[in-house]
Amino acid sequence: MLFQTLDDKKECVAVFKDGELIYGELPLDLSATWKYTSILRDMPVEYASLYCGHGSLEEMCPEYLSEKWKAINNKLKSFLISFRESKISLDDNCFFDLVPERFLLEYCSLKNGITEYVFENYNKPLNYNFLLELSVVLEDIKYNKLNLNLNNMDLSSLASRKQFKKINNSSKRISYDISGTKTGRLTTSKNSFPILTLNKEYRGIIEPNNNWLVELDFNAAELRTILALLGKKQPKEDIHEWNAKNVYRGKLSRDEAKKRIFSWLYNPDSQDHLSSGEYDRESLLNKFWNGTHVHTMFNREIESDKYHALNYIIQSTSSDLFLKRMIEVHRLLENRKSFISFSMHDSLVIDLSVEDKDILNNICETFSQTDLGKYKINVSAGKNYAEMKKIL
Repeated sequence: MLFQTLDDKKECVAVFKDGELIYGELPLDLSATWKYTSILRDMPVEYASLYCGHGSLEEMCPEYLSEKWKAINNKLKSFLISFRESKISLDDNCFFDLVPERFLLEYCSLKNGITEYVFENYNKPLNYNFLLELSVVLEDIKYNKLNLNLNNMDLSSLASRKQFKKINNSSKRISYDISGTKTGRLTTSKNSFPILTLNKEYRGIIEPNNNWLVELDFNAAELRTILALLGKKQPKEDIHEWNAKNVYRGKLSRDEAKKRIFSWLYNPDSQDHLSSGEYDRESLLNKFWNGTHVHTMFNREIESDKYHALNYIIQSTSSDLFLKRMIEVHRLLENRKSFISFSMHDSLVIDLSVEDKDILNNICETFSQTDLGKYKINVSAGKNYAEMKKIL
């Protein structure tokens, strides 16, 4: 049975089904809708947004519904503007309590039409289950409000005062978009707290809700991914030090080795006999690029020319490796006080309670055990995100 939810907050339970609005308990015959929300956890529902690469409703709207959708979407935007001007927070109110039922009926009916169109015209992606598991994790992250201490900002410059105003007026929640890039790397949605673009000098405003922030990230993830895809053994030590010693024959420092490998890696015109001897770019292209599309080991298909193909292979595979680890860590933290606070590109930040410090080693081990073998990880902890000290 096709349906639409009227809000995405756990405490706001309501759906549109069979032309009616149903509040409170969810009907048992719900089977297909546009997008996952937390009230649908563990229900056997299919999600159209995952079929079409998580495209927006506007992008997926068929031509025969476009004029009606444009009109109803303009009404929605007007409501949202009025909420903002009236300082009514959708974090604290159910959307369906703030708008007329007539609008909800029309909006959800058109949303059903777009949803039905997607199911009729798009095949279920091979990585659907992964995308759904990721959606569950990101929805939980979205409703863990950040603990922001704006007193930690230095307001001595005009730029910092502008940033203070921007942050103070922004959402305190992080809303990720799983379709913002070709490779699958996360971006943030328009109304999210700007975690991915937050200047390092302002990171000190982020403090834990519990006792510590703990950050985990892979040591040189992209290089380790290349070695793993080539069937080579992972170095146990820092990979840039390993390259300096083994690839560049001890003639470069760590920083020089790091600079050299990356200046060569993603430039197809760059020639470097020592680098290519260990990191065989052509073998990866032959294995994962068919001349028009990259096909990764995680069932992502990315249209690509040769110039960008290697970049897409490595970055997409590394991103999915990371996101799969995030899903597993999230599963490990279920029913605990600690939780995933956010991810910053390819690092994972956990809001850790002292009650859960006994499982920190288990968290680290779970994060390091990727689908391509065990990756060396870096672990840092601190009382705010600017003062993280390495602990592993």
